[in-house]
Amino acid sequence: MFIKKKEYNLLEKSIEQLNKVLQEGNFVELSYLLGNKKEMFKRNLFAGIFRGVGIGIGVTIITAILVIILQKIVTLNIPIIGEYIADIVEIVQRSR
Repeated sequence: MFIKKKEYNLLEKSIEQLNKVLQEGNFVELSYLLGNKKEMFKRNLFAGIFRGVGIGIGVTIITAILVIILQKIVTLNIPIIGEYIADIVEIVQRSR
């Protein structure tokens, strides 16, 4: 009886570990996607579109903030840095 209890506890621990690994790896979701190619295609298509739009918006916002900061630095009239920053801001404004 004592040996069976040890085996039972060992088996229970193994099953719990397997369950944990499968949940962490999103195995159920992966098996669903592998079975349905159209669903996988749609998901990847939408994910790519949204990532692209997000990157575009993010880069635009960061660039705008940097240009505003550079314009503020130019107005401080720092002798050497101001000239370089004024040139950079002018180039960016011409490219718009």
